[in-house]
Amino acid sequence: MTTYIVGDVHGCFSELKQLLAWVNFNPKQDELWLTGDIVARGPHSLTTLRFVKNLGNAAKMILGNHDLHLLAIWQGIHKAQPQDKLDAILNAPDCDDLLHWLRHQPLLLRHPDFNYIMVHAGILPQWKIKDAEKLAQEAQQALSANDFKNVLKTMYSNKPNQWSETLQGDARIRFIINAFTRMRYCYLDGSLNFENKLSVINTNLNTIKPWYEFTRETKLPSILFGHWAALQGQVKQPNLYALDTGCVWGGTLSMLRWQDKKLFTCPSSIQP
Repeated sequence: MTTYIVGDVHGCFSELKQLLAWVNFNPKQDELWLTGDIVARGPHSLTTLRFVKNLGNAAKMILGNHDLHLLAIWQGIHKAQPQDKLDAILNAPDCDDLLHWLRHQPLLLRHPDFNYIMVHAGILPQWKIKDAEKLAQEAQQALSANDFKNVLKTMYSNKPNQWSETLQGDARIRFIINAFTRMRYCYLDGSLNFENKLSVINTNLNTIKPWYEFTRETKLPSILFGHWAALQGQVKQPNLYALDTGCVWGGTLSMLRWQDKKLFTCPSSIQP
């Protein structure tokens, strides 16, 4: 069995299919892991969503911020914007089935055999890995519960931006979701900065740093993440893999073969 990890697809289904064809992906014996944001902004979100769901146990995905936003639109909390390109999903006869499946996907996955963890945006510097796994499960349970609509309704805020174990209720779940799906930079005190989406080389690092540059516990597993297309996969940290290379923005779709760490990239068919 071969394990492949692909960055944010964003409905770029033709590029995903091309990558899988190049490596002769076989869902009967291979695994495809996806870093979240499989939908929105690209041309074929419905096809992508159906494809991933229909892979069954051969696919492992986590939720990204665009996946969560789709769920909020589905529940009438927000209106879809033309640039989201989500109408095909929302008008599909299997919409409810697809999105009930989507909302039950996790925020963090650890591979049972290989020493890696996959998240969409990152892991908060203050959290040890065991804490992150526990908190991700806590938020996932809230999204999977019968009153999940309240989670989607109350997740749209940048506050609180500082973690405390004493956080409770909506504020606690909102912070956990924001850290796992929206984080890029943190202030030097570890609080979240939501404004800066630029690459590290285009950022003044006197007051903020990328989440992964803070001092962390030793002997970490490898961390695979997406979300931050501006990095273009360039992270100068050992055992850290940034896989969103901006296919939906005219960049490439990237896929890592875990066994030999070979990276495959497919140029975007979208004109920026």
